[in-house]
Amino acid sequence: MSSSLPSQAAAAAAAYGCFHRFLLASRTLPSRSGGAGRARSLTLTLRSLPLVGHRPRSRRVACQAMTETDPEGNGDDEEKEEFRNDASSPSVDSAAEQNGSAESDSNIDNKKDETSNAELLGSSDTQNIDGDATATNDTQENVEVVEVASGSPLPGMRQQLDDSVRIPKATIDILKDQVFGFDTFFVTSQEPYEGGVLFKGNLRGKPAKSFEKITNRLQNKFGDEYKLFLLVNPEDEKPVAVVIPRQTLQPETTAVPEWFAAAAFGLVTIFTLLLRNVPVLQNNLLSTFDNLELLKDGLSGALVTGLIIGVHEIGHILAARDSGIKLGVPYFVPSWQIGSFGAITRIVNIVRNREDLLKLAAAGPLAGFSLGFVLLLLGFILPPSDGLGLVIDPTVFHESFLVGGLAKLLLGDALKEGTQLSINPLVLWAWAGLLINAINSIPAGQLDGGRVAFAMWGRKISARLSSVTIGLLGISALFSDVAFYWVVLIFFLQRGPIAPLSEEITDPENNYISIGVTILLLGLLVCLPYPFPFDPSQLTNLDFDL
Repeated sequence: MSSSLPSQAAAAAAAYGCFHRFLLASRTLPSRSGGAGRARSLTLTLRSLPLVGHRPRSRRVACQAMTETDPEGNGDDEEKEEFRNDASSPSVDSAAEQNGSAESDSNIDNKKDETSNAELLGSSDTQNIDGDATATNDTQENVEVVEVASGSPLPGMRQQLDDSVRIPKATIDILKDQVFGFDTFFVTSQEPYEGGVLFKGNLRGKPAKSFEKITNRLQNKFGDEYKLFLLVNPEDEKPVAVVIPRQTLQPETTAVPEWFAAAAFGLVTIFTLLLRNVPVLQNNLLSTFDNLELLKDGLSGALVTGLIIGVHEIGHILAARDSGIKLGVPYFVPSWQIGSFGAITRIVNIVRNREDLLKLAAAGPLAGFSLGFVLLLLGFILPPSDGLGLVIDPTVFHESFLVGGLAKLLLGDALKEGTQLSINPLVLWAWAGLLINAINSIPAGQLDGGRVAFAMWGRKISARLSSVTIGLLGISALFSDVAFYWVVLIFFLQRGPIAPLSEEITDPENNYISIGVTILLLGLLVCLPYPFPFDPSQLTNLDFDL
């Protein structure tokens, strides 16, 4: 085993350069007794802890390491030089200057390194480690396959990892001793984590207060160089702190400009909103382009439904502005069944805490449900403007518990199965808007409902609820084309985990949780069917038959 130490050191050093996305966790410099010289063993630890509630992808990576024996100890000198360069990076120097001893420490380290190099060169001529000298000037190529776990701690953020942005050891010591502390977060251990460091320990006091103190200290020591996350470890449900260089966090970019893609989706959504309110064209979609003049008949319905969708998005924008959250351009999703499925809007920056996320996620559905409910009541109360209205079969109200219950309450005995009913078309237009809000309130993925569930109950519970919801939608897709369309959309576009917040431990206030629960219940009431007959006589006849 001792004969392979130099080749192992060279292979590990080459592996360090090849696996530039992973961290070199430890280096050991054992010395040999009896004047045989010194050899260095490099231990390469590849680890990544998933903090986002999903299993990291595992892939096999092949790295070719060129190793050659060197009887004069040049390999050891090169490794020592590399180690000395890492330790004297600009970040380390800046940290040392704060302690007022940068120049003296650098001079001492240089003298020590020169002495060590002289000892290594003096002993390399007599060094013979189990026949390594017989393999001089022979170069061999080793291919090593390593099983590694990959996965970014910040989904939705593109990390640019290289050696120049990794946190040096001197900075880590400052973080442990001067940024964290007994009054905030007592560090017991740390682990390399992507481009930063994950600290485990004991959280002291209220999480929000501790996070504020740690953030202020981090700002005072390093300015805006690093970003702090206070999260929950999914392995043991204990708080962990993650510090990552800010320059590694870059928003994802798209090949097509956002505004161009959003405008294209918006135009198609306007077309489907018009088409949805013209039943004649819905029966034969291919005839639409030959009868474009008929689309004007669906203008009123498209305006009402579009107004509800627009108010929904305005609610998000106002809440985001109040919480300091930056949103991307909304992508309106077209649907030939109900006109539109609402909009998909990216969160560009990092949200501060779960309460801010709850405010943002609940504001849209709350505004949309409020306007849709008012318009629905007006549709049931006001007579049709043309005196005729829209003639429908009352059984259509069985498709929604909320709408069916309101119809039974407001229309009374006029609502009977098997009889035609004339209603104000505003009822159907408002109902479509309520359904769009309800679909967005489904507690799954990165939908508004998924964000509401995450903000109220945390990452672990919301991830389980999301899986159950998608499974139920998959079953519903066997009987409903709307459910099929939506489950496909969620699976491919919205099922990803929610990006970590700056501080995920503090629960929102109870009044905001009440609003979140109300949003989820309203969505459920709109989507669930109304199971009771509208005509009480039918229920009586059913009892006699039994």
